[in-house]
Amino acid sequence: MNRKIGMISSLVNVVSVVGFAIFMLVDFSFGNYFICMFIAFSFVPMVASFVADCSKAKKVAGYSAMIFSGVYATFILAVYFAQVTSVVNDNLSEETLKILDFEKFGLMFNYDLLGYALMALATFFVGLTVDVNNKASKWLKNLLLIHGVFFISCLIMPMLGLFNSDKPTEPWVGILILEFWCAYFIPIGILSFLHFKNKEVLNAS
Repeated sequence: MNRKIGMISSLVNVVSVVGFAIFMLVDFSFGNYFICMFIAFSFVPMVASFVADCSKAKKVAGYSAMIFSGVYATFILAVYFAQVTSVVNDNLSEETLKILDFEKFGLMFNYDLLGYALMALATFFVGLTVDVNNKASKWLKNLLLIHGVFFISCLIMPMLGLFNSDKPTEPWVGILILEFWCAYFIPIGILSFLHFKNKEVLNAS
């Protein structure tokens, strides 16, 4: 069961990230927000599957990854559920929109970056749990560990006030950054799928 959940969640994660990349290119904001929830839905069981697979000596790293992934999902689901419900369906005042509307670079945007900072931290700790026994697992481990670097930028940028609705950046800059992230994260999902597929039995399965 653990192995199947790992494979399915990894596959859903890849499809969700690909969908996110496509929706950005076609400028479909509702699709972007909706599919991001499935990145979170799939990421948590994917991380849990890595923890089930890791040795006892690496359980602390695994448990840390699980907790950070859960907090990441909480922030992300709150942000994007607000976008596809309250922001889309309610006739909100301008002041309320400054807080709730992701595109206003306000509180929800900052929470989104905090969420992805925690996701990066989770991948770093997941990387610590991966045993290297072939080229694919080596790539997976390195990609997970390096992805942890995003923790620093996602945490610090909102504090520096780099994103401001009064001084908006060009839309293509944000799209380019996010497309790069998608191109980076898709291989993680694919290699995670292969990691679980090649496991005959996960711990406690």
